[in-house]
Amino acid sequence: MKVRRPKKTVIVREYQLDVGKIQVYENHMVSLFDEGATLTLERVYQIIGISEIHFRDKNFGYISLRKKSYAVDPTIYTYLRQLDNLKAFAIVSVKEIDMHNFKIEKLFYKKPMKFFIEYDNAVAWVKRRAKAK
Repeated sequence: MKVRRPKKTVIVREYQLDVGKIQVYENHMVSLFDEGATLTLERVYQIIGISEIHFRDKNFGYISLRKKSYAVDPTIYTYLRQLDNLKAFAIVSVKEIDMHNFKIEKLFYKKPMKFFIEYDNAVAWVKRRAKAK
């Protein structure tokens, strides 16, 4: 039996937005927003545009890495859930307020969405969901 090293996850492209950055990987995206930013519909359209560039004809997942505190307009989920190829939405944080906000956000999204404390667990879940047909 051969033991192989896990494949290193490589950033395909990184986008710097006015509210933070989006990292694009082979089958998922990761957002890292700035302290005090507000995620509005206009900014979500930028993220949707990035997803269309990289994932037009393939399934993908999205990870919201919440290292800093920022506001999210929950109505954005109405638009995100219309992306048929977005198969998984993960939120990663160790903050209790983010866990509370996740419960509210999940009510708006109504598609596969999970909260994680460990980033690696979120990546594994998102990759599995993106590969599933």
